[in-house]
Amino acid sequence: MGSLPARDPRIYVGGGILLALIALALIGPHFTSDPLMPDPESILQPPSSAELLGTDNYGRSVLARVVGGAQLDLLIALFAAVLAFVVGSLVGGFTGFAGGLVDDVMMRLVDILQSFPAFLLALGVAAMLGNEIRNVVLAIAVAYCPYFVRIVRGEMLAARVTPYALAARAVGNPPTRVMLYHLLPNCLGPSIVQLTLCLGYSILDAAGLSFLGIGIRPPTAEWGVLVAEGTQYVNSGQRGGACLSSRYWTSTD
Repeated sequence: MGSLPARDPRIYVGGGILLALIALALIGPHFTSDPLMPDPESILQPPSSAELLGTDNYGRSVLARVVGGAQLDLLIALFAAVLAFVVGSLVGGFTGFAGGLVDDVMMRLVDILQSFPAFLLALGVAAMLGNEIRNVVLAIAVAYCPYFVRIVRGEMLAARVTPYALAARAVGNPPTRVMLYHLLPNCLGPSIVQLTLCLGYSILDAAGLSFLGIGIRPPTAEWGVLVAEGTQYVNSGQRGGACLSSRYWTSTD
């Protein structure tokens, strides 16, 4: 597949959707109710003019929880992807610049980590660390860090033998300055592209971990938590659940 031309309408459609999601996460919570506030009198209500997406089994606004979950998932994905990018780029740059035994050992470790699917690796790390937001960020970052290590290492292997790299060494620059100042910035192009892909995968992984009960847990508003809470109403629907709920409250009163 060729690259899209700059005036291709698909670029503007995709960019518009992305900007709309970011705007929803940033300013949406200011126009919705508290996603954690229960209302026993409005349990499992269908969509209406008052609640566009209805309410859940605790009477909380589904729209408010979707908007709150968007903000949380975007923040988790952003921090996880940036952390993986920074650590992976530094490790990959050092590995490719050093070469020799250091390069061989690090690449075998990367091979071991990449032998696991990224989500399964994040699942194992999150299960070991516990159910906290920072642990979910760290687990996802660990899962995607090897990709940046390999990309930057490959670029560094080619950059370290270029004429400008040899000239930087010849004038007396220390190896650390040559790597960080002269070579590493020129090796980050492909990894920046990988960073944009990692953002999307990180959102899916954060929601997947929460859906399985390993990541964010209720009552926090998070997309994976919302999907997990809604699966029990896939067959019956919320309207049927509301009828059952009203019968339950009537019988217990």
